[in-house]
Amino acid sequence: MPGWVEAFIVIAAVAIFLQMAILMAMFFQMKTAIEKFTRIATDLQSRVDPILLRTSRILDDSETRIASIMGDSAEITRIARGQAQKVDRVFTEAVERLRIQVIRADQILSGALEVVEETGTKFRSTLWGPIKQASAVMKGIKVGLDLLRNVRGERRSSVDVEGLEQDEELFI
Repeated sequence: MPGWVEAFIVIAAVAIFLQMAILMAMFFQMKTAIEKFTRIATDLQSRVDPILLRTSRILDDSETRIASIMGDSAEITRIARGQAQKVDRVFTEAVERLRIQVIRADQILSGALEVVEETGTKFRSTLWGPIKQASAVMKGIKVGLDLLRNVRGERRSSVDVEGLEQDEELFI
């Protein structure tokens, strides 16, 4: 058994040495990888820094402009609201005036139509009344003349008597 312990010690020493060699290789690989990453990060930072610096300057310059734009847009909105209210008042007044004028025109037209109707009624009663009366007088005179003609020498027929009676009824 004594040979076995020495063999295990030698095997353990070789295993430890191999582990140390692997760890050393990993260390050097990590060191080169870290150096590459550092170079890449430095290069990236050297490229990004000017962009960030320009962006920062643009934002600093734009801050006052953005504030000015916001103020101007608020002012434009306020003015537009005021103008819309003025236009609304003007249209409301115009519509009200138009409504009043339409009512007034309606009253004038209604009055004129009433006057025309009244004038037509008076005209009819004034003109047609005497014309009807004159017509009735003329019919009466005609009936009277017919009656006188028939009485003087003509014989009356029963038909003429009926026509004469009807004319007399109309005359009365």
